[in-house]
Amino acid sequence: MIDKLKDVKLVRKLVYAFVGIFTYPGLAIINKLKISGTENIEALPKQNVLFVSNHQTYFADVIAFLHIFCAVKWGRKNRLGLPFYFINPFVDVNIVAAEETMKDNLLTRLFTLAGAITIKRTWRAGGKDVKREVDTNDSSKINEALSKRWVITFPQGTTKPFAPGRKGTAHIIKTMKPVVVPVVINGFWRAFNRKGLRFKKKGTVLSVSFKEPLQINYEQSVDEILEQIMDAIEQSKQFMLQGKHHHEISPA
Repeated sequence: MIDKLKDVKLVRKLVYAFVGIFTYPGLAIINKLKISGTENIEALPKQNVLFVSNHQTYFADVIAFLHIFCAVKWGRKNRLGLPFYFINPFVDVNIVAAEETMKDNLLTRLFTLAGAITIKRTWRAGGKDVKREVDTNDSSKINEALSKRWVITFPQGTTKPFAPGRKGTAHIIKTMKPVVVPVVINGFWRAFNRKGLRFKKKGTVLSVSFKEPLQINYEQSVDEILEQIMDAIEQSKQFMLQGKHHHEISPA
């Protein structure tokens, strides 16, 4: 039922407006959202665009993405301004999320209505390490979404900084050949708890930086594409060794 409803634009617009109005103060008033690089997303095609990002909370950073996309649709540049953009929000985007996370409670089911593509983790389930085969249906769902709209994914599949990237993202890139936009976020782990629904520290600067679309040789190996992605989102080993200030170690 939820899968059918989330494809209804009116339903998604209502969910965006509801979630957006309640989360706006936490992003723009209680904390300070610093946005850069929106010029890199203004002229993107309407489909087959993949945003790849590091991940610091389950929901707060995703919600920030949705606010920013809506603001850009309304002509805002590197700022949110007042959230009038939820009168007619941008909803042509899906978010890749772990199935077990999105079945947590009623609130997470609401986020599913906002356009989450739920997939089964191949390396972790129920808080334990596992090892299972990739569900081809999950890849098909992401490919189908890309053929229609934008998709946000977190290649590490965890909020732990500098965790290795998962090859599934690179496989999707080789198959679909999307425009790939890297995003680097910071501050969310400091401001919010792991789920991103409660405050830990108010007055925090939350940063979201959209980089230029990557120049990718789609004929490269999966490992080479993944390495390029991890460098672009500043989560590779070289960035860990450099000890960049915006990669302070956050909780796993």
